[in-house]
Amino acid sequence: MPVNKIIGYLLIGLSYFGGWLWMDYESAIRNPIVFEKTVTIDIEKGDSLKQITNKLVAQNVKIKPFWFKFLAKINGENKKIKSGEYELTKGLTAKDILALFVQGKVKQHAITFPEGWNFKQLRHELDANPYIEHTLQSVPFEMIPAKLGISQNHPEGLFFPDTYFFVKHTTDIVILKHAYTKMQIILEQEWQGRAENLPITTPYQAVCLASIIEKETAAPLERAQIAGVFSRRLQQNMMLQTDPTVIYGMGETYQGNIKTADLKKPTPYNTYTFKGLPPTPIAMAGREAIHAALHPDVSDTLYFVAKGDGTHVFSENLDTHNAAVEIYQRHKNEAIRFDR
Repeated sequence: MPVNKIIGYLLIGLSYFGGWLWMDYESAIRNPIVFEKTVTIDIEKGDSLKQITNKLVAQNVKIKPFWFKFLAKINGENKKIKSGEYELTKGLTAKDILALFVQGKVKQHAITFPEGWNFKQLRHELDANPYIEHTLQSVPFEMIPAKLGISQNHPEGLFFPDTYFFVKHTTDIVILKHAYTKMQIILEQEWQGRAENLPITTPYQAVCLASIIEKETAAPLERAQIAGVFSRRLQQNMMLQTDPTVIYGMGETYQGNIKTADLKKPTPYNTYTFKGLPPTPIAMAGREAIHAALHPDVSDTLYFVAKGDGTHVFSENLDTHNAAVEIYQRHKNEAIRFDR
């Protein structure tokens, strides 16, 4: 066979082969390779391209290893891949996945601290989260603020209740710092717009009062009314006499009921035995409770009693209040009295 024919056949063969390679490459990088369910892959710092490819194969991602590595290397993207936990959703292509790795679009986890939780509950939620790097589990309660660079010597009420998003291996310190910073920002905003002639003189006192409001009512329309009662009691040098502070001061001894002896026992948080605010907040206060503490209603009420449906009856004098107590709370062991 003439040489020119042999060369011709070779060129045709190479052309077909090159076309097949190109189509195979295009198919490998542009067709979906994640099917049925979301796949999570964790790229550790220092992982090689081969290790990353093997992790994808192990997770049953229908990747063509040769072409994936080729795609990553032709533009030097193999050197730009960022470590982290990635969530690969159904329908993604090899090109999409590589773009995620290069852009560092890692999976976001969430943790929620509800309004009204105390720091013990917050800390338990942190410690139970498997995606957080735990560095504070052995740190005593009173040492937490110092670990965060906070000047307060008590962590209660310093953190804003909200949902916080984070990536895997974020430390508990980082999350708490975010929650503390958000509280400071919101507290400063609310403090700047506060009403005049308040009985509280510092933002920290505002948080103390707001934490009590948070525990006393979940009814949005009542927050300002509750704040008004407490503000007038403070102004008139009356005791606050609020059960949530007593419960907080009882700590682990509280088993669901407050007895007469508990109301007489002097703890730093028993507002039935001393006048003024407790020494620290008793829970995490949300923005609405903080706003109410700084914008109490203007009326003459000094008492309130729970009706049992989440709302309260407010009274201006003790006789009216005692009548309301008789109707709504006398039969209960845990009454919100305000009758001393």
